[in-house]
Amino acid sequence: MQCVVKEKPQVKFESATSSAQQIGIMGGTFNPVHLAHLIMAEQVRKQLHLDEIWFIPNNTPPHKQLAGNVSAKDRCAMLELATHDNPYFHVKLFEVMRGGTSYTVDTLRYLKKRAPRNQYYLIMGSDEVNDFENWREPETIALLSTLVGVRRPNYPQNPRFPMIWVDAPNLDISSSLIRKNVATGNSIRYLVPESVRLYIESRGLYRD
Repeated sequence: MQCVVKEKPQVKFESATSSAQQIGIMGGTFNPVHLAHLIMAEQVRKQLHLDEIWFIPNNTPPHKQLAGNVSAKDRCAMLELATHDNPYFHVKLFEVMRGGTSYTVDTLRYLKKRAPRNQYYLIMGSDEVNDFENWREPETIALLSTLVGVRRPNYPQNPRFPMIWVDAPNLDISSSLIRKNVATGNSIRYLVPESVRLYIESRGLYRD
């Protein structure tokens, strides 16, 4: 599957008579996407009755170095493979197309300007919730979107901002774990969708 990053991403624009969309936003490097990402997204979509979930991969993350020397094209392609069979999931390339360092506040400003009646729900794991105040302009993000936290058992959560909490099955899976398993020759089967596993294998990703 090809992930084309040369074309401008499509945004749903409302006509004067159309109703607002309730859209969940999941951002991140997705390096690579794994089953915990997908489970979080589906649980939030279902529990909050959202119309769609948009997966928005970073171009360059602001708070950490992008590990594994994997291109944006590969990360986007894996996201497309992981989400293509869920009609409510969509991959949006706003941040990749914009280039530079990716800031959530810039993306939300863009979305609200182009589709002002849509309501956006920013989905965060418990670790992101606790770090949220260190993001660029968290107060503005909280005004432009509804903050959604996905609970993690036995993980302290102390948000400074109003938050909707959603419970989801706790899978101790991380992108760093997957990269480590690939580099050391361990299996990643059942940690990522099979299509993503095959893509990683065929492209020789994360071996170094």
